[in-house]
Amino acid sequence: MPNKKRNESFILQAGILASAGIVVRIIGLLYNTPLVAIIGDEGFGYYNSAYYAYSIILLISSYSIPSAVSKVIAQRLAVKEYRNAHRIFHCAFIYVLVVGGIASLFVFFGAGLLVEMDNAILPLRMLAPTIFFSGILGVLRGYFQAHRTMVQTSFSQIIEQLVNAGMSVGMAYVMVQLVADGDASTRASYGAAGGTIGTGAGVLAGLLFMAGVYALNRKTIKRRIERDTGHTDESYAAIFKMILMVVTPFILSTGIYNINSFLDNTIYQQIMMNVKGMAEALVATNLSAVAKGTKISNIPIAMASAMATALIPGISSDFAQGDLNGVRNKVAKSIKVTMLISIPCAVGIGVLAKPVMKVIFHQPESLEISSILLSCMAVSIIFYALSTLTQAILQSIGKMNMPIINASAAVILHAGIMIAMMILLDEKYSLFYYVFATVLYSFLLCVLNQIAVHRYLQYRQEVDKTFLRPIIASIIMGAIAYGVYQGLYYLSGINIISLAASVIAGCIFYFILIIRWKAVSEDELRSMPKGQLLIRIAKKTGIMKEENRQKKRKRSAKRKNNKKKKKNIGKEKRENRENREETDDYWLDE
Repeated sequence: MPNKKRNESFILQAGILASAGIVVRIIGLLYNTPLVAIIGDEGFGYYNSAYYAYSIILLISSYSIPSAVSKVIAQRLAVKEYRNAHRIFHCAFIYVLVVGGIASLFVFFGAGLLVEMDNAILPLRMLAPTIFFSGILGVLRGYFQAHRTMVQTSFSQIIEQLVNAGMSVGMAYVMVQLVADGDASTRASYGAAGGTIGTGAGVLAGLLFMAGVYALNRKTIKRRIERDTGHTDESYAAIFKMILMVVTPFILSTGIYNINSFLDNTIYQQIMMNVKGMAEALVATNLSAVAKGTKISNIPIAMASAMATALIPGISSDFAQGDLNGVRNKVAKSIKVTMLISIPCAVGIGVLAKPVMKVIFHQPESLEISSILLSCMAVSIIFYALSTLTQAILQSIGKMNMPIINASAAVILHAGIMIAMMILLDEKYSLFYYVFATVLYSFLLCVLNQIAVHRYLQYRQEVDKTFLRPIIASIIMGAIAYGVYQGLYYLSGINIISLAASVIAGCIFYFILIIRWKAVSEDELRSMPKGQLLIRIAKKTGIMKEENRQKKRKRSAKRKNNKKKKKNIGKEKRENRENREETDDYWLDE
């Protein structure tokens, strides 16, 4: 496939990955409902404490591998160095086997050093093997992402989460029954351990799928390598050195970027238990309320994470070839698309927090506080979405140190403020201090990364259509959605029907407003996943005006030209297949 077409498809690939990410998070929310019903709020607190500690070790050992591998392999593929690309793939494999193995052993034997609550140790130990398998899975995902196709990663993520959901609920029930005669805290601990077993089973299922995909592509990969005779092979020593130079900054920046959840969780436990004298079971229950809000707010952030993943290979390739205009165009499009989605999501979750919480986490004793905390943290969706994107941009253009510096500054500032608030202020509002610190961290990181992107790319994002118009449209949308929900709930008393109707009404009004106010153009809509369908709907309903005759003629000519190009490309591909020349396998080229 021509490079130009590939460079223009990154939003579509991001859309594929974002769709999978949203599906994965929705599945995650749905299985959390029966999981919390089985293990209780206390068990959910232990589960999340173990998960935060596991996440940090995973970040250090292998979480950044897909991004790092896709970056360095994409640079080789851009200049058709297929042999060197595959040598990098082999070296990355060896790296994760060694590092992942060490990390798994450390978590299993050192679990007590990573979590403050004794009842979270068993769930964390159950997660130890998952770290090893995650590294291998990350290398395979990164390899295919380097080819600018996110289909394999998307499928594997959905399979992983489906297996995770079924096994987590099933094993949680089994583990609780094993200690049915024990006290409440023991049952909660064993139930949380059962939930973490599901995480490992899901990763293993995703790994088996990706291994199968790689096996299907072995002939194509081998054929490419055999035909690549025009480049000098890089030594394995040089490749290992390069991997360390690339992976280490990715690990540091991603680790520091994500350490705030683990750090905030640890700070809260330490101060509440050791300074304020709060019981471990109550601390776990309180942390469960925060975790519920975090899981819901993470759903729209999936779009930004997917966009960031799709951006890295394309920007790395453009930057390596000196195409700064291509880099800036990708940055502008990705930020605009992400804001068009993240801003209304933040407003919607903010105003409909309690109805959403009722559907997913309906435990009556924690419903009110969980809903209020979710409303408070909703604004962080916008900040996290933007900071995730800008971090990927900085990494893609080789400015690895800037995300590390920015994340370190944000971590130190927000942690200091959180500690001061929890020690000096009334402990009755400790959960609000926790949420405030989370929002502050996302805001600081967003601002610092944006400044760095502007400095290095001499780039300034357009403000009016990217931020101002979507914000105003989202506020109006939020008011309409809230009014529809309150009215229908007053009449029917059925939460889920009222919520569904209010969400649909909000989406319709937001769609109308951003098009009528020209916050998004027809060309921008067309470049989005299902954009053509959205355009047809907008035109048929009169929301978007039909183009005048001159524009129609130009567009018709452009379409004809594109069809001719596609026909020629198809002809070339057929000829290539017949001559057994280099072709991309279905999985390698979407």
